[in-house]
Amino acid sequence: MDADKKPLFGLAGVIVLALATGLNEQVSSQSLPDIMGGLGLSHDPATWFSSLYSTSEVIGLALSPWLGITFSLRRFIFFVITLATLSSIFIPFIQSVPVLLMLRSLQGLSGGFAIPLLMTVALRVLAPKIRLIGLAAYASTATLFPYLSGALAALWCDLVGWQFAFFQVVPLAAIALVLAWFGMPVDAPQYKRFRKIDWRGMLLVIVGFSSLTTLLQQGDRLDWFNSPFICVLALISAVSLPLFVVNEWFHELPLFKFQLLARRNFAYGAVTLPVFVLTSIASTSIPGGALSGLAGYRPEQSYGITLEVAVLQLIMLPFLAWLLNREWVDCRVVSFTGLLCLLVGCLGGSFVTTVWDRGEFYLWQAFFGAGGSMVVMCMLLMATNSLSPQEGPFAAAMVNCPRGMASTVGVWLVQLVQRWRGSLHSDRLTDRLGRERFNLWQAESPSVHYPTPLLPNGMPRTPEAVRYQAYELAHQTRALVLSDVYLVVAGFVVFLIFLVLLVPERTYPPRIALAKK
Repeated sequence: MDADKKPLFGLAGVIVLALATGLNEQVSSQSLPDIMGGLGLSHDPATWFSSLYSTSEVIGLALSPWLGITFSLRRFIFFVITLATLSSIFIPFIQSVPVLLMLRSLQGLSGGFAIPLLMTVALRVLAPKIRLIGLAAYASTATLFPYLSGALAALWCDLVGWQFAFFQVVPLAAIALVLAWFGMPVDAPQYKRFRKIDWRGMLLVIVGFSSLTTLLQQGDRLDWFNSPFICVLALISAVSLPLFVVNEWFHELPLFKFQLLARRNFAYGAVTLPVFVLTSIASTSIPGGALSGLAGYRPEQSYGITLEVAVLQLIMLPFLAWLLNREWVDCRVVSFTGLLCLLVGCLGGSFVTTVWDRGEFYLWQAFFGAGGSMVVMCMLLMATNSLSPQEGPFAAAMVNCPRGMASTVGVWLVQLVQRWRGSLHSDRLTDRLGRERFNLWQAESPSVHYPTPLLPNGMPRTPEAVRYQAYELAHQTRALVLSDVYLVVAGFVVFLIFLVLLVPERTYPPRIALAKK
């Protein structure tokens, strides 16, 4: 085989590895109620089950490029495959909560290691003529893989068994191992980098980012700053993160090279990707939460709305790789068009009501699917065209670590809206219900399932009538909160629209832009 084509198999192995670790997170998150029942977890340990994964993932995203270059990409990929497999397959058999949480942390660490490896390997092995294909492969980790998880969660939990949410990694890891073994170049480890190791930066990453992610994930449950634990985490984050920035700026061999942010296109990419990941909750968790909370759907019944987005990516990503390779195409215009699609999807979703079913979501999900691929592909093109292959590891850490943080911020944002706006809507609806209580016997029922709750004499129509009325009020509150979340996400999309108009410069396809350099 041609030596130039062999590394492409290695890249394919890293893509499969990224798919395996990504599905580890997404499928287990969507299957969490079934996993809690299967493992016998109560609510509080289950929150740590999700929180520790996110914390470990962010740490892995920051450290992966440095470790990959130091130990050689080939060896480090084998290590990540082994870690992802062993940390997953034993979870269904563990009865001890501490051991379970330790394995979940290792699972998150493997997920964090995998994503930056994909960007690092793609920038290294892809020639300018085919680099856009590699960018499409990387874009799939943000625009395709998360949307496959709904279908797999439905398959494992409703048809096969919740244990396969963890066993699914085995065949994917085996494929990744074979492809990486065959295709990845054999490089000598660069142990001399240990002489310049950024140990202060690593320590600040572990302490600062773990404190921040835990604060965001556990803050709502612990009542925020009324909890001493949350106050300590906030103090550690406030001290560690500025020190980390200062340390990286002056270190000889840093984990993050903040000087790259002086390049406008790279700065645009470093900001856009995490904000896009944050906005993607509008097409993943919000529709799924609406169907499960309002209609009582199981994953088997609701997976179609996310699978639609995944299928669109299989069409859009190759098309965009072809389109953006045309010299006359300005990727800023394509990105602007994609953001408009996202904005339309958010505004359309904000009209959600308690009677919405799957059919009402399909149109808006199509806008999310088309717009998301346009935004991510253009962002990657603009960011990577301003980089040399030697700068790839620094860029991978700087882009992917905030991306991991954005997933945690998304959880915090939804909890914040649910607490503040949910309380407001619940209070107002309850107040209205109290003021209109004497009219309830003659009013039409807010649901076709239940009759009006009161008789003309003010007594409950049935023993369960008042409970049903409270159930309907909670449904109305949930629908209003979901509408608010869509509008908040729309605000972030508007921010990205202004950003793409002001920050990035005109760039060309890699075969042209890199040839000029």
